[in-house]
Amino acid sequence: MATVTIRNLDDEVVDALKRRASASGRSMESEARRILADAVGTDEAGAGGLGSRIRARFAGTGELPTERAVDLPREVDLDA
Repeated sequence: MATVTIRNLDDEVVDALKRRASASGRSMESEARRILADAVGTDEAGAGGLGSRIRARFAGTGELPTERAVDLPREVDLDA
């Protein structure tokens, strides 16, 4: 993979990138990669494991789903 250095970014751009990364639960570098991948239309923007996809899906809600199943498995009596 290549390394890209971007010089002379406005402080406002860096601050906005930090806020966006924090809201998405990613590092600033990871957020910049995602933005660039989205801008050029590569599949890397959607890459990631299940956990990353779940986090991205619920990023705007401020919380991840935490509900548990109501009907838990019951022990079966095989002697009956």
